Amino acid sequence: MRNDGGLDGWIVVDKPLGLTSNRVVEVVRRRTRAKVGHAGTLDPLATGVLPIAIGEATKTTAYAMTGRKRYRFRISWGVARATDDREGEITGESPMRPTREAIETILPKFTGTILQRPPAYSAIKVNGRRAYQLARADKPLLPSPRQVEIIELRLVQILDRDYADCEALVGKGTYIRALARDLGAALGCLAHVAELRRLSVGPFTETQAVGLDSIANGGHIAMDCGFLLPIEAGLDDIPALVLTGAEAARMRTGQSVMPSEPGTLGRLDRLEASGVAAAWHDHALVALVRIEDGRLRPIRVINH
Repeated sequence: MRNDGGLDGWIVVDKPLGLTSNRVVEVVRRRTRAKVGHAGTLDPLATGVLPIAIGEATKTTAYAMTGRKRYRFRISWGVARATDDREGEITGESPMRPTREAIETILPKFTGTILQRPPAYSAIKVNGRRAYQLARADKPLLPSPRQVEIIELRLVQILDRDYADCEALVGKGTYIRALARDLGAALGCLAHVAELRRLSVGPFTETQAVGLDSIANGGHIAMDCGFLLPIEAGLDDIPALVLTGAEAARMRTGQSVMPSEPGTLGRLDRLEASGVAAAWHDHALVALVRIEDGRLRPIRVINH
């Protein structure tokens, strides 16, 4: 019998400044007494949307994390830092400052699929070790550039000659710290991130977010707490397929099934061979499945 009372779903936390994502997970775990994980790490410097998966929802975090993320960030011009944010030591300074026209001209060049080198202080692995471990050990082996997607990038406001606020909608694996650094380099003035707030992760937005204090200072989180979202809340971008009762029963035991409903077969033809879909029966999520040879193979069975 589960000791968490069968608590499954998502809580969107508004992560406060200065805490690690793992610390937020620990707080929620104490209040739920359940298995807990998060979808998309936020640095201690960053605030904003941190989706926390509880119970069976932890089986879906990898798919929720693939969604696009929106950030608002403050760029500090004229100073480069080792961590590409305000917490690192200064590695360079410049008296140059960009004009509004220069900023607005350069932003489109950083929109679309671009090459980006992750920050030296990041969790990217370089020769089997985390980049931040190498950086802290004074072994400057930088991560290799990789392709990332920046869907939207706009200037929000210029506060003064030293600071500008921007907003970006990005794909998986994009570092905002690296984006600010590269914008400064392209503008010939150096730069780092002074403030960073995540506004959304896939379908999760800051309008759903709950302050960590209200969770930490409250009692045990229950199904009727008012801010627990269903498991499927993180799967908006995944195709849905309907199973019969017999198919759902077989899938819950880990068996692949050949769907018998004509509509389901038609939808399979439109999905990529390696695509992932959500299989449902009677308004309940049964499993995440992969399509293989016209059959549905369960890769994550959801136990309600």
